[in-house]
Amino acid sequence: MSYTKRLRDLREDHDLTQQEVADILHTSQTMYARYERGANELPIRHLIALADFYQVTTDYILERTDDPIHNQKC
Repeated sequence: MSYTKRLRDLREDHDLTQQEVADILHTSQTMYARYERGANELPIRHLIALADFYQVTTDYILERTDDPIHNQKC
């Protein structure tokens, strides 16, 4: 799970604690910490919520791109 570092980096770049991000996701700090460590997979609903909150793409969080606002046209 290569997205774990990106989760931590986004949180730290926004000067947020794990508890604050957990509150945004309506989960516990312990569970969010497990996402950042890679002990639990990040649910899709949380992936989308974090992308919306940080105003980045899900591909950026998942490290499929280094462009946080990449807009792919079909």
